[in-house]
Amino acid sequence: MKRNAKGTPKRDAPVMPAAQRIEIKIHVLRDIRRHARSSMSAEICGVLVGAMGAGATVVEASIAGEEARQGGSHVTFTQETWNHIYQVKDAQFPDKRIVGWYHSHPGFGIFLSEHDTFIHRNFFSDPGQIAWVYDPHSDEEGCFAWQGGDIQRVREIGLRDEPAESAGNEIFEPMENSGGVPDELAPSREGRSAVVVRWVGLTLSHLFVLVLGLVAGLLVVSWLTAPQVAVPSDPGPGIVSPAPEEGHKK
Repeated sequence: MKRNAKGTPKRDAPVMPAAQRIEIKIHVLRDIRRHARSSMSAEICGVLVGAMGAGATVVEASIAGEEARQGGSHVTFTQETWNHIYQVKDAQFPDKRIVGWYHSHPGFGIFLSEHDTFIHRNFFSDPGQIAWVYDPHSDEEGCFAWQGGDIQRVREIGLRDEPAESAGNEIFEPMENSGGVPDELAPSREGRSAVVVRWVGLTLSHLFVLVLGLVAGLLVVSWLTAPQVAVPSDPGPGIVSPAPEEGHKK
């Protein structure tokens, strides 16, 4: 048993199989994490956009809940928040549905409080709608869905790699009770850029060393094959002393 932000005991939410398959694009998880990490002391929220039907809920995008009323241990969707959400949805996702919502628990752990449950029951009551909770302090996350009229934490979800339209890129990853989706499955754009820069740097450095080696090799070969200038062994005619004059003969 744990305690929530208000100090009252709370029980860990039971982990259950989902009533229907839940799939989420990896980039949506990155967006949720990034949004939650922008507020490490107060909760943030937003909605999940995608499709429902045929026994599956597919989360394809998220919309941050601007103008939400934040408290230390809860967050509230205001009228301004809903106005912003529907403006973005109508402009960017006109053919999609709101399939759930997300919010953060900075340092509180993964569960639905009474306030969270009230929001889900009153605004996300469709049997296919889900709730996603992320703790930016511990990097834990969890998904909650309807189960026989109750809201339960689900045991597994399906992850879709980008581009989601390609069926061959789909990944199915079970979620353990204690954690969420590892960050290794969702490398950021900054991470991919750093990898590219590192490989380009290594390639250029190796190429530079190779060019230096070729230049040095050509210089050595040129020196070895250059014609040698013969130096004569006879230094030249010697110095001859002049003959003494007759007057000096003895």
